[in-house]
Amino acid sequence: MSNYLAIATVTAALRNLLQSAVQAELPGAGVTTLRPDKSGEEEANPTLNLYLYQVTPNSAWRNEDLPTRDSANRLVQKPRAALDLHYLLSFYGKEGELIPQRLLGIVVRTLHARPVLRRKAIEAVVRGTSYLANSDLAREVETIKFTPLPLNLEELSKLWSVFFQTPYVLSVAYQAGVVFIESEETPRTPLPVRRRNLYVRPLRQPLIETVDSETGDPIVAGSTLVIRGRQLRGDDTRVRIAGTEVPPSEVTDTQLRVKLPDTLRAGVQGIQVIHRQYLGTPPTPHRGFESNVVPFVLHPTITNIQIIDTTGTGDQPRSAKVTVNPAIGRRQRVLLLLNGSDGGAEAYTLPAEPLDTDTITITITIPEVKAGEYLARLQVDGAESLLEVDDEGRYTNPTVMIP
Repeated sequence: MSNYLAIATVTAALRNLLQSAVQAELPGAGVTTLRPDKSGEEEANPTLNLYLYQVTPNSAWRNEDLPTRDSANRLVQKPRAALDLHYLLSFYGKEGELIPQRLLGIVVRTLHARPVLRRKAIEAVVRGTSYLANSDLAREVETIKFTPLPLNLEELSKLWSVFFQTPYVLSVAYQAGVVFIESEETPRTPLPVRRRNLYVRPLRQPLIETVDSETGDPIVAGSTLVIRGRQLRGDDTRVRIAGTEVPPSEVTDTQLRVKLPDTLRAGVQGIQVIHRQYLGTPPTPHRGFESNVVPFVLHPTITNIQIIDTTGTGDQPRSAKVTVNPAIGRRQRVLLLLNGSDGGAEAYTLPAEPLDTDTITITITIPEVKAGEYLARLQVDGAESLLEVDDEGRYTNPTVMIP
């Protein structure tokens, strides 16, 4: 961890490191941390100027502290900025004695041999500098590393152009990083985890291939379905039919048997196999793997049909009262289909009025229908009721006599 003094501490420590190096080779040489000044004139003493000209986010660490807050906006981790420091090192002295070039050589040698800022050097500069006394950079886990920046002539020219009326001198750029600056806010400390629940499960997604009734006949209310497929067995296997979960009566890896719930409505329904997983302490059911959804048609069954108001006079036309299983929903579309039982050409399609509530009995008006006996079918949302067939393959029931 490191506080807001980290940047200044790095600059001061780098200054001390280079000060010792240049004075050992050029007695009287100095190191400054000023803005580059006019340097066309030869200086009496060799001088190395260290100037922090840019600070950029460190690309590897910039998002390492995220997220710092939870969904309730409570602090869970200290915000920490990760920075790279860009320094311009410029050299001054008598050009006739090649002082700037000798200083450059000392700097390159020193930072190449000691590219990491040691903790002892940081502690020494903190002890010797009153305005850095509260710096805690020495306790930071990540060390500071110095890297030369390969700036070409154009980049150096642009950099020096920002210093108004300051002529260019021999210079080199170095990067110091990574430097962290942490917030002073204290995050909330959660309670310790008493028990860790780690679950590893193979990918076993069930697959439904076919859905049929147990008898092989069309599916009607009360039918038992046989579901065939792969990987159908799970720790807790359920069958979801039109949003209702039903436990199967037989479970194998390739076949399930399940009885249709009484709450279904006639029409096209969807069926899906779901595997629930029990997780946590105590174990509670959670959503697991789910199969593909396969449609099937639930056919209505006419249990009774009779004609009411048989005279059909005045404003009271004849009507058919039909009892059906399963119940018809109030938003379902219902048609009564009549076909002559003698094989004649008479056929009628009679729509029912919209229902206000779910019911097993519906009344359908049958105006202008020729008298006679008819085979009756009820169509609910496209699913038709079934006709009985005799031994000779002829349709026999249900029928209704229209007077």
